[in-house]
Amino acid sequence: MKFASYILVGLTLSVCLCSSCGNGKKSKDGRTDTYSSGAISFVSDESFSPIIDEEKQVFENDYPQAKVTPIYTDESTAIKKLMDGKTWLAFTTRDFRPSEIQALKAKQFMPQSVKIAYDALALIVNKNSRDTLISATDFKNIMLGKTTRWNQIYKGSKGGIITVVFDNPKSSTVHWVEDSLLGGKAIVNPNVVAVNKTAEVISYVEQHPGTIGIIGNNWLNDKRDTTNLTFNKNIRVMSVSKVHPATATSGRKPYQYYIYNDEYPFIRTVYALVNDPRQGLPWGFAHFIEGPKGQRIVMKAGLLPVLGNINIRDVNVGQ
Repeated sequence: MKFASYILVGLTLSVCLCSSCGNGKKSKDGRTDTYSSGAISFVSDESFSPIIDEEKQVFENDYPQAKVTPIYTDESTAIKKLMDGKTWLAFTTRDFRPSEIQALKAKQFMPQSVKIAYDALALIVNKNSRDTLISATDFKNIMLGKTTRWNQIYKGSKGGIITVVFDNPKSSTVHWVEDSLLGGKAIVNPNVVAVNKTAEVISYVEQHPGTIGIIGNNWLNDKRDTTNLTFNKNIRVMSVSKVHPATATSGRKPYQYYIYNDEYPFIRTVYALVNDPRQGLPWGFAHFIEGPKGQRIVMKAGLLPVLGNINIRDVNVGQ
């Protein structure tokens, strides 16, 4: 079988991270961090923990005087902490809302958002499942409670009731489904389960045939595969079609190539939301991820980089 992937080349952005940025003196809020030194904590939706952990490791290796500590939580909590002044940096899947910008500016802040990646939400099923093709419309109907059994999608299917499992009831994944897929409507399917973390979604699907898990793409890639064309061997990744009903030729898996050409239907933007009046280490870390080295890490994690030149090449994948 032949698939198309891509590599990122020709990144021309440059980022100045120097210890001379900032004077290092303690400010009124007690902070002493600069653009490339000091210690801060930040918050992130838990679904991005694999890529954020790798970005942190490389950043601290490049700038040994800097220490950035992630606090993984759900998206709602992350944004609330940012609005309440309990953090200066949050990684989310939505931009600031106009009301949030107004509220922060009223306090003499200058909030800004930085796009750092495009992510695909993958649908996963048990490795023994034969039902691995679905249309975006089918999944929408599942979320609205219109479709509750596998044989409503596949005639003769013995899958029984369809259970959908999310990583957290307040996660960015839930928000995306309600806001983007359902047009602002709430999920009403009674057969929906919310666990606590993405790893628990994968475990749940491994243990419960007939379940669909929905998780961020950066959790799926085999770290040994630099082409990002293989996925976790303990589950199966569904092909999702923009066309309804889905066909074998219309289904797409969440490969980077299909994020790039917008053929995969479930794509979201990843943002770094910054509200740092000091323009210190939170800005330094956000700009590092936005820069050349940070964007190469984004690519390696299976997401689509926001910046840089994209080069398409064919990759032959043997069965």
